[in-house]
Amino acid sequence: MDILIKQKVAIFFTQFKLQTYKKGEVLIRAGEDPSGVFYLKTGAIKQYLISQKGDELVVNIFKSGSFLPMSWAINNSENIFYFETATLCEVHKAPRNRVITFLKENPDVVFDLISRVYRGTDGLLLRMAYLMSGDASERLITELLIHAKRFGTQSAQGLLLTLSEKDLANQSGLTRETVSRELKKLKEKNLAIYTKGTIVIPRLEALESELL
Repeated sequence: MDILIKQKVAIFFTQFKLQTYKKGEVLIRAGEDPSGVFYLKTGAIKQYLISQKGDELVVNIFKSGSFLPMSWAINNSENIFYFETATLCEVHKAPRNRVITFLKENPDVVFDLISRVYRGTDGLLLRMAYLMSGDASERLITELLIHAKRFGTQSAQGLLLTLSEKDLANQSGLTRETVSRELKKLKEKNLAIYTKGTIVIPRLEALESELL
């Protein structure tokens, strides 16, 4: 997000009370009408469905600067997802009508929002392609690449990701045992090194080449 647009969005939402949520708190439940539009000041929020088997299927993770759920806000669509804090989060919640008015008065914010939606769509389409045709290795690598490009932080060892085997299983549609097995293979190739909820990717280009 452009720095000036980010500041404009932040100024708008800071009119409303700042709320803090612990990791694992559900902000919006599937089937419920959201109580407003949430602006994520700090932290991460995951968006997911619950399968008929009771499995959590993560479809998106929002990072700081995001505001949600925008399909409901703009289209008045029925909300079918859960939105849950993936980390400790600070959020502002604004009334839907105030957010819509803000967007209509600020086309630059709308353009930035559309741009981010399309970047997210590209990631979802890539994930869908490998879910339909890829093997376990390709599906796991796809999730690692998507997460690395959105949330990775640079360290001396490479890109650092805060992810557990359970997180990767929920996001890739694989079992935790399969994720563990595939991570060991990536570690042997020095492509991804998993240690207690964190993953280091020494060279992103090397990991990407595994999908070619």
